[in-house]
Amino acid sequence: MNPPEQSGQSDPVQRLPLGTGGAAALCAYARSLGHDATRIDLAGCHDKPTFLERTAEALDFPGWFGENWDAYYDCLADLGWRTAPGHLLVYENASEFAASAPEALNTALVILGDAAAAWASRGVPFRAFVDA
Repeated sequence: MNPPEQSGQSDPVQRLPLGTGGAAALCAYARSLGHDATRIDLAGCHDKPTFLERTAEALDFPGWFGENWDAYYDCLADLGWRTAPGHLLVYENASEFAASAPEALNTALVILGDAAAAWASRGVPFRAFVDA
């Protein structure tokens, strides 16, 4: 699998510079539509376990979360405990993670894209933005 495209407005997963206030603005807009919006701070994140831990904590993953890529996908494609007509994830401060664990970031982007496709098949918007 390849990571999702890095640009294009229709891409459900995008890496882009968020700048000051960008994450807050994206989340505010999503919430104005009634969607669930979650900011996930990756400052100081250098590896897959920390990335998964930060995501699980921010999204209140259930106790069965297995802290691996398969479980990450399973939780993202479910989110039944976060009922909303759509979901937005904003990963902030991702530069350290991208530099320290580029393969893990690419895997996460692919899985986010797969989760977005699963949601799209159900007619539910799912978007993720990763601060580049």
